Parts: sequence; structure tokens; C-alpha cells
Amino acid sequence: MVDADGNMTNGRRDSTAQHKKIPKGLYVWTVDALSGDMSHAEPDTTSYLRMNHVFPSGIYGEYQTLGNNGSPRINRIFIDRDDDDDEFIFTSGWSQIIVKPQDFHFTNTLSPITNFEYNQCGNKMNGEDHLKALFAVNAGKKLGVGFKFDYLYARGYYQNQSTSHFNYTMWGSYLGDRYQAHLLMSTNHQKQAENGGILDDNYIKHPEMFTDNFSENEIPTVLSNNWNRHDNQHVFFTHRYSLGFTRRVPMTEQEIEAKKFAIAAAKEKAEKEKEEKEEAGNGEIIEEKPQQEKEDFTKEEYVPVTSFFHTAQFDNYRRTYLAYSSPENYYKDDFYNLETDSINDRYKHSYLRNTFGVSLLEGFNKYAKAGLKVFAASELYHYSNPISPHEFKRWNEHNFSVGGQLSRHQGKTFNFDVIGEVCVAGDDAGQFEIEGKAEVNFPLLGDTVTLEAKGGFSLNDPSEYFETFTSRHFQWDENLDNATRTHIEGNFSLQRTKTRFRFAVDNITNYTYLGTSYELGENNAHIATTAAPHQVSSVQVITAQLWQNLKFGILHFDNVLTFQKSSDETVLPLPKFNVYSTLYLRFKIARVLATDFGVDMRYFTNYYAPEYVPQLQSFAIQENPDLRTKVGNYPICNVYANFQLKQCRFFFMMSHVNCSGKGNYFLTPHNPINGRVFRFGLNWTFNN
Repeated sequence: MVDADGNMTNGRRDSTAQHKKIPKGLYVWTVDALSGDMSHAEPDTTSYLRMNHVFPSGIYGEYQTLGNNGSPRINRIFIDRDDDDDEFIFTSGWSQIIVKPQDFHFTNTLSPITNFEYNQCGNKMNGEDHLKALFAVNAGKKLGVGFKFDYLYARGYYQNQSTSHFNYTMWGSYLGDRYQAHLLMSTNHQKQAENGGILDDNYIKHPEMFTDNFSENEIPTVLSNNWNRHDNQHVFFTHRYSLGFTRRVPMTEQEIEAKKFAIAAAKEKAEKEKEEKEEAGNGEIIEEKPQQEKEDFTKEEYVPVTSFFHTAQFDNYRRTYLAYSSPENYYKDDFYNLETDSINDRYKHSYLRNTFGVSLLEGFNKYAKAGLKVFAASELYHYSNPISPHEFKRWNEHNFSVGGQLSRHQGKTFNFDVIGEVCVAGDDAGQFEIEGKAEVNFPLLGDTVTLEAKGGFSLNDPSEYFETFTSRHFQWDENLDNATRTHIEGNFSLQRTKTRFRFAVDNITNYTYLGTSYELGENNAHIATTAAPHQVSSVQVITAQLWQNLKFGILHFDNVLTFQKSSDETVLPLPKFNVYSTLYLRFKIARVLATDFGVDMRYFTNYYAPEYVPQLQSFAIQENPDLRTKVGNYPICNVYANFQLKQCRFFFMMSHVNCSGKGNYFLTPHNPINGRVFRFGLNWTFNN
């Protein structure tokens, strides 16, 4: 048999001929790491600047890196640095790999969602491959779960710089009226080869000085057979129980339309059933009791008034610095006095925080214009440092703190948030943090103006690793003073013109930083390498930043311009100007394929950028005045084409297109970035 569409059916019903429409919808949010409060977030569904997600230097080129994908990084924009929040300093440069709980996107889906992402460049000898896979599903409206697999392997275009990162993350959420819970678990296995930079910058800056032509993978490096390896696990769990009442509230427009459709369908069904009954009764009219259809466009809503919350966070770190051999006289000191020059320094650190609190929620009636929280937290730190190849120093620290928060987030014109926490007992007793922000929105000449003010003041001691550190070649035991930081920031934005201006002032007393120095021996060999922490009495930073997007038909010109001024360039060097600009055409091919075709540029003025220290896996100030090296004053340009067809996004890019094989293309001293490289990336979302 043949159906109306010409398909063979063999007398049977073809279930595949009926295409079931899969509902599509994704809602994502973040949760506060302190109390578990939810904040709406935007899912990543656009192709705008998608190609820049592959770079460790950030979407706007704001990070200083070692060049290879997956390498450590530090933000050149000082006010955007959050690395100081990490007690385990060895992973502070991997913010693109280790996602903090407050930055993670939880999911709620109308249908199961699978997202596949892959980008690559180069070949099997020097290329980069990055694969991500995500799956999220809901069991009803309240329960949502998901998992993510992330694997990055970058072989490196220069010697001894390969990186390998593996991440597996699982999450779940339950959003009931009275009880809510969020669970996030992740594990990371990370490995990085360390080359200490190239032996002579002139291989890049002035290749004509050498009689032979060196390709990138032939340039000699300072170190070989050196690795940093990490295994870390993270568990975050927050839940709350709320007390409140039920009230009737108006439906939303979508809910009203849905109910009208349901009422009309019910009436149509009732009339059809009535006609069928009349026909069955040989035309006899069947009288039915009239049904009163009440169009009540309200719904019941549970309004929480008070909630009791608990948040637990556990982080476990294990790091190994491994070297099978070291260059002769490379280190200034050797505290183990071993006959071999190999290194196997191992570090362990764990952190457990439990926070209990009660919250009086905002908006449960017209007089509750703000929310109020009070909380208490317990923190436990564990450290394990090597003091010899087979001996370890282990110790614990414990703190107990209390705090409160006053906030308003539901206002249309004015909102604010003030939070403070003070340590009342333990090793850090007396330390505190207080920060606040206020936001005003008002119309002006047909546009919406947003004014935002931020401020903060804190008294904290440096990381424990700045005070106590042991390894085979670097050791110190310092009694550092507590540091205070004052931060004042203002933001001004216009929605219609897509303009945003930010101005900030920071003042830090007892600023703590790492410094490193070495000398040059025969054949430019690095010798007498050392590193140690230092403090300076005071340093100030002024920052001004402008975001401006311009549009002329299909031509777009987007810019991020940043000015910074440090009061002490020796201990806190910063580029005075940092620029990201992209000029592109936005159009559609065949009315369905959204396309961005353009070029972008990253540029910053030259400065004495911090040098990377593999043994500490951190960035440190260059202390030897005779060998200090500036980086910057070199534009890095990429040509790209971004495409989006429904839920499929892909790009083609030629990165560092202006590379001529000669120039100062270093983001970190002695660590050049890759030359001209062709890249491809794909991101595809499926609704199952």
C-alpha cells in the first residue's frame, strides 16, 4: 500500500511518518557560593566572538599566557584579577580550566540537550585539540541533572611545552517550593611540560643574527624533561528550606495564552462529544447541564518569607613538580644535597568550608524592600609540603567567622547589595572583608542609563605558601604582615549606544608579590635561579576602561580600551594601554546562515611583565635589573569567519595573520606565542 505521500506502508501504520515536535528551551543560572542564592545567566548560544574562546589569552586578549593553549595565565587588567582568592597558588593560573562554583551554569531544560564542541589547529606533531561534550536533562520541572566532559591536548609549536587537561563535571539541582538544593562535583587531571622559555629571545626578535634558520620546534629552550602535574577534586553543595505562605497572583502572558488555548480545546472537545451522543441517540437531543467555564487567569504561588540555608565546599589538591634532569648550575641553592639532579617535589592541600545561615527574603510583601542574611562559617585548611624526598611537613589551620548581608535585587530603579564577614576565632582571627554595590537605572532621551558604584575594604593575610614554602631549590619561612585593600569603582552604561565606561581606584598596603632572578652563563645559559616572596608598604592603581560597539549597516566595529597606572612599576608592572578591537561584517547567506566575517587585533604597550617560574607555577616580578625584559608594543591580528545555522556554530580563523617570523610577539618574557596558524572550531547543540 502507498500512503498519501507516496510511501510504502505494507498495510501497517508507519510510526516514523509522524514527527513528534520536540520542545526546546534552556534556562541557566548561577548560585552564590555563600548562600546558594540563584541569579539568572545567559546561555552560550551565539556565534559572536566564538573563535576567541579557544585562546588562553581570553575573549578580549586580556590575559598574559605562555602562548600554548592550556598554559597558565594572569590578567593584565589588574582590577579583574581574582587569582589572589586561591589559597593553592599553583592552580591560580588555570582559571580557564578550574571553574569556580559561583561561575558555573546550572541547567533546566524542556527536553534533553546534548552539546558537542571541538576545535583544532596544526598537525600531530605540534597541533592543538580541544573536545567538550555536555548533556543535560530534567526529570519534571523541579529536578535537573547533567554532566560535562572536557579534554584539551596541545602538543606545542615550541619544544617541551605540551599541555594536557582532563575535566569531568557532574551537577544536579532540585527547585521545590520549600526545599531547594544544588550539587556540583568535578575532577581534574592536568599535566604540563615546562621549558622555562626559549634560550635567547633573538631567535624571535632578530633571527637574522643566526647563520642557520631555526623553525619554531628547533629553537633551544632553557629546560627539558620538566613537568607539573595536578590532580584536584571539588565538591560544592548548597541547600535551603523556606517557610512562607501561598497566594494567588496574575499569570504571565505566556501562561494566559496557554490557558486560553486549553479552554478553547476543552470547549471544542465537549461540543464534539455532544454531537456524537446525539447521533448515537438517532437524533434525539440530549440536554446537559450547562457548565460554567470560569476564565480565572490567576495562579497559586508559594511565597517564601524566611529560609534556612547550608553550603558546603570541599577542594582537594595534589601537585607534583617532576624533573629528570636540570641544567648545570641552574639553581642557586640545593636544600636536599642529593647526588642526583632530579626533582620530585609533592604538595597536598585541602579546604573544607561549611556555612550556616538564615535569610529574611525580599519581596514577600510590599514593605519587604530588601533581604537580610546572617551566617556563620567554619573553615579547615590542610597543608603538606616536602622537606626532603621522603619527608613531609603537615599542618592544619582552622577559622570561624560570622557575617551578614543586606540586599535589594527586585527594584526597577534602585538596587544594592552589602555583605561583610569577619573571622572571630582561629589562625586568621581579626581579618575581615566588606564590599558593597549600588545600581540606579533611569530613562534619558529615549535610552536607559545605568549607574553602578562598587566598593570594598579587606584585611587579609597572604597565602600560606607565601609565608611557608619548601622544595629542593626554593625555600622560605616569612612572617608577613596582613595586607589591606581598598577598592572604589564606578560604572556608567547606555544600552542603546552600547557604551560602558568603568573607572576604579585601588590602594593596597603591604602588597605581597613573588620575585625571581637569575644570571646568564656561557652560551646564554640561565644559572643561579632563585625566587622568594616580598612585601612593599603601599601601591596604588588607577584604571579607566571604555567598551564601545559601533554599527553602520552590516559593518560593526567593537572596542575595549583600557588605561592603567601603577604607582610602583617595579613591584606591580602593568601596561598603560590595553586594546581589543574587531571590525567585521554581519550578514546572512541564503537568509539562514548567519555570518560574521572580519579581523580583530590585540595590543598593549610594552612593560616589564611578570616572568613565569615553572618551579612555583606562578608569575613573578623580574628582579635582576640587568636582565629585565619588556614585552608588548606588538599588535596580534586574526582573520576569522563565524557562522551559525540554527543550533550549529562553526568558525574558520587564521590566527596571528600578521606574523612575519620576526617581532616582539611575547606575552610573557621568553615565551613567544604561536606564529601564523589556521584554526577550525565547531559547536553543535542537539535536542534529543
